[in-house]
Amino acid sequence: MNWYLDVIKKYAVFTGRARRQEYWMFFVFNLGISLVLSIIDAAVLGTNVLGLVYALAVFLPSLGVAVRRLHDTGRSGWWILIALIPLIGVIVLIVFLATEGNQAGDKYGPNPKFAPTA
Repeated sequence: MNWYLDVIKKYAVFTGRARRQEYWMFFVFNLGISLVLSIIDAAVLGTNVLGLVYALAVFLPSLGVAVRRLHDTGRSGWWILIALIPLIGVIVLIVFLATEGNQAGDKYGPNPKFAPTA
């Protein structure tokens, strides 16, 4: 849960680097919350309003953590736009997001794996 809250705290931070664990734990929590909201919404309201509101609320944090994750692999955040290419772009982006980060510091900052947690 801390990984999810840390990403939310960095609401619109697009600088720095994010570990694989930070990105994927946020992704899993985000997916779980979306599924629960969809089930509740379908059962109670019969619409998808809750899911839409939640998706809008976490859009910037999701984008920010993805950009920081790309920075950890040494890529510019603009690589996120590769997902606009049908099918192939999404697959390439998933590979980029799942790739291990650079061990040394780079122009985006020090390795977050070795950064002190406060």
